[in-house]
Amino acid sequence: MSKNPFVNALVASGYISLLATAVFTLPRYVTDNELGVMAPMLFLSLFVFSAALMGYLFVYQPVLLVIDGNKKEATKLFLTTVFTFACITIVIFLFWLLLRTAL
Repeated sequence: MSKNPFVNALVASGYISLLATAVFTLPRYVTDNELGVMAPMLFLSLFVFSAALMGYLFVYQPVLLVIDGNKKEATKLFLTTVFTFACITIVIFLFWLLLRTAL
């Protein structure tokens, strides 16, 4: 997506947050019985789309850098993106724990 690992990690976290919110609230409006055979088809389609999007966000720019011969920069970009994503995930989890214990 971009050569900025922080943007890539934020977009990935945002996508996962939106997806989790949708999966959590969707059963209020649509049940498995209504979807029938469409439920597993939608699940697998969403899984493939999510894998492609995460691959694009985490791997696309580093692969381009490796192709251009910048292996060190590619490794740095990939690891910084993964580390930033891990930090965002930990912060969200700690914030959730803090809110949960406060209530």
